[in-house]
Parts: sequence; C-alpha cells; structure tokens
Amino acid sequence: MQKPSSPILSAVTAISLLSLGGTAWAASTDWAKFEESARANIKLFAGYTLDGPDQAYDVTDHMLDTDGVQHIRFNRTYRGMKVIGGDLVMHDESSGNFRGVSLTLQRSINVALTASISAGTAIKVALSTYNGSTNGAQPEQVVFARGDIPALAYDVRIFGKQADGTPTELHVIVDASTGAVLDAWDDIHTTALAGTGKTLYSGTVALTTDLVTSTLNLRDPSRGNLYTVNMNNLTTGTGTLFTIAGTTTAANVWGTSVVGTTAAALRTVAADAQHGTAKTWDYFLNVHARNGIANDGVGSYNQVHYGTSYVNAFWSDTCFCMSYGDGNGTAIGPLVSIDIAAHEMTHGITTRTANLTYSGESGGLNEATSDIFGTAVEYYAANTTDVGDYLIGEKIVKTGTNRFLRSMITPSIDGLSADCWYSTVGTLDVHYSSGVANHFFYLLSEGTTAGVPSKTCATGNTRVASGTGTLTGITRAKAEKIWYRALTVYMTSSTNYAGARAATISAARDLYGITSTEQAAVAAAWTAVGRP
Repeated sequence: MQKPSSPILSAVTAISLLSLGGTAWAASTDWAKFEESARANIKLFAGYTLDGPDQAYDVTDHMLDTDGVQHIRFNRTYRGMKVIGGDLVMHDESSGNFRGVSLTLQRSINVALTASISAGTAIKVALSTYNGSTNGAQPEQVVFARGDIPALAYDVRIFGKQADGTPTELHVIVDASTGAVLDAWDDIHTTALAGTGKTLYSGTVALTTDLVTSTLNLRDPSRGNLYTVNMNNLTTGTGTLFTIAGTTTAANVWGTSVVGTTAAALRTVAADAQHGTAKTWDYFLNVHARNGIANDGVGSYNQVHYGTSYVNAFWSDTCFCMSYGDGNGTAIGPLVSIDIAAHEMTHGITTRTANLTYSGESGGLNEATSDIFGTAVEYYAANTTDVGDYLIGEKIVKTGTNRFLRSMITPSIDGLSADCWYSTVGTLDVHYSSGVANHFFYLLSEGTTAGVPSKTCATGNTRVASGTGTLTGITRAKAEKIWYRALTVYMTSSTNYAGARAATISAARDLYGITSTEQAAVAAAWTAVGRP
C-alpha cells in the first residue's frame, strides 16, 4: 500500500491541514478531471479509503477551495448494493495528490452474499416494530456499515403517521442473517414542540413575487422559484399556489397581519413562510456561497395550513418542500417563524451534504445543524419584530414559563435536552440529544458570559451536569463558518459527537490556521460540553 506524504486521519473523520480563505464555486471547473483523480486515489490509497473488490462509487457533491484543494463526496456500493455508512469525502490537491479522506466505515467490506431470511420476513419484522405500511414497496438489499462490522441487510420502507399527524417515511434496517433490527430513521425531519406558544409574525417585510398575465403569484423567480401553496387543512395533494388577481404594486400585498379564514388572512402565514425561506436562501448564498438547498439554483416550496390544528412543521425530501401546521390556536401559533423555516430548509441541505442519519448521535447532530442555521438566519434577517437570539421557536409559543421550543444557551431548561455529552446521549430523541451541539455552538460563539445561565460541563458529567469553567467566544460569524465547512467537507452520514469534534477542529484549522485562536476555541468548547 502506498502512503501519502503526510496523512492526518482518524477513523471517523479526516483531520486535514488545509489552509484557505474560502471556497470557490467556478462554473468552468474541470470536475471530470478532478473526479477521475479522486477515483484513482480511492483505489491507490485503499488502506485509508477501505476500498476493496466489487466496490463502486457515485459522486454526490464537490467543493473547491480557493487554494485549489478539492473535496469530492462519493456514495459507495458493493456488488451493486448501497453501502449505508460507506460514503466518503476525498480531499485532493488540484495536481491530484492525495490529502486525506473523511469516512465512517471502520472495516473492509466482507459480507455474506446470500440472505438467511426472505424479503417478506424482513417486512414482517419491520411492521412488527413500527406502525405503517410498505405501500407495496419491496425491501432493498443493502450493506449496513454504520456499526463495527458491515452486514448484509434489508432496507424496509414503512410509511405512516405519527400520533400528531406528522407523516413518517421510515427506513427500517433488518439484518439479513439474524432478522434483528439494526437501525431505523425517518426521512421526514420535524421541528419538535417541547413547549407552549405565542403568535408569530415578522411585521411588514419585502417579498419578491411573479406576475403571469393578470395574476400575481407567491413565487420568487429571483430565488430559484421558491413558492408557497395553501394545503387548506389537507395532508395530501400538492396544494394551491397563493395568488392575487391584479398587476399593480397596490395589489401585490400578501396577508393582513392577523390569522383568519378570509382569503386575505389566509395569506398571512404564507407571507411568513415565503419570507423565511427567502431569508434562508439569501443567508446561505451570501454567507456560504451556496446557491439553494441542493446548490443547483433550484428553489423548494412551502405548504402552509397543513392539516387541522396541526402542531408541527417538517421537511420532506420526497416533495423537496417544507410543511407548516397552524398550531392549536392556544398554546402554539402557526409554525412559520424565520428560525423554524430556516431549520426545515437546513434539513434539506444536510441531506445533500453529510446526510447525517436521523438516529443516535448523528441524528442529534442533524437536528443541531438545523437549530444552528435557524439561529444564524434569524440573526442574518435582522428583523426588528423577530430579533435574533439563541432560542428556537420563541415566536410561536404563546403560554408557559419557557416560551420557546429549545434553548441553545441552556438546553436542559426544557427538562428534556442534554447540556453535556455522556455515553448514552444517543439514546435520546434526536431533538434532545441535539442539545450538546447546540450548547457547543453557543459557547463557541459567545463564551461564558456574566449573567447568562450557560455553563461548562463538569468532568464525569451526567446529562445536566455543569462546571465553572470560562470560555471566550470567537463570534457567531466565525462559528457558523466552521460548522458549515465541517458539515459540507468532513462530516459523513454516521458522524457522532467525537467525529463532530474532529470535523470542526479540521474546519477551524482550514479557515483560520493550525495554531489559531479559533482552532483552540473549538477544542475548548467541545471539552466544555463534555466531549473531550
């Protein structure tokens, strides 16, 4: 096996010594050439990539740094089967020289080629564990490689609804030899409601719409044709695009600043959703040079008035859309605040980059990523009616002591979320295990501030243990840059909190230097939340 001149790697994620000032997105980049050299390096450096016979790779994303270092993300297959947890990111110089690799896979793939149980048995196992239906879909045979040893398995798709009406699109992974359920996750990514509510509005905002003949449409051609539809309290179908008859500026007014049943009032939350998605689009474009969720300039869409008294919101990759309930009218208002809109859109970005699996610690990191950028977009929007803060959903919660869904300052204040990492934190619901990364992000951004209840974690911490250490923040702007680079360059589908620590340290080194204050602050902030 040939070794690179200076590999700096870990089992979960690569620690790269890149130094750069940003990321370039050039339409003229010869990606075919870069992909060819990356594929060659996968084979050449098989000791690091864990490449082996009968493996193939599909490109899913690529980034180019301003110093010429390229990062190409691949999905791995084995004998034509998907390898869940087999994705990797190749880091190569423009010359083709190998710089490192980020991956989850821990061992070479050597699995049984014949299943001991049938696909029908796998379906029965999945349906005995989770409620729903396969809708006639047959299980897909895969290699499951999120654990210690890769195994032949079935990916059984189960479709159904949660108790509150939220649709579920489950992947249930059943071991093809033992029939054991190895893992499960949902393609529907929701905003959890751990609180009570308040009415939401963003005041008077600017919206970009389009005009077709004599009809104004709530569609934004300047942002990939983002648009918003009225589900009219249904949970199926494609909804109806919000429109206004007219062609003038005077007619181009959406909503009435109150919630009601008239046509004009029904447009109020539609305007909130459209505003939130527009600000999210602008934030990722202007701050991170990302052109839409899939980085292809194509906009998603919003479904508002989803369900009857529906108290949730969610992102779905199937429709490439966000769905928002109207709340229950008492404790929770319509779920269309800026931070929730950004939270849901970020789920789409996560799917198209690290694709953090929605279970265990990777699921907590998935939710935290959405909270982090939900907060970032709220600050970016600079809306005087919805001022930026480190609370999630504070505008929708109308009653109760804690009028927000989650706090990044002291996550455990909701009685459910973890302030600190501990060995079984991954067994929590992903919305609550996310507290560790949320707390990390707050401390990295702001540090420990007098008069603010956020604290560091004690050695040997339990879920809500706290210490008395002090940290100096590096600013939210720098923390956002570090998290985005870690997500898009270093994290993979099964990254856990140890991997997130490594990924963010790598990102800080890339952006600010090996011996930088920022890199040291990242390490210190992870230690402060109990993940040394």
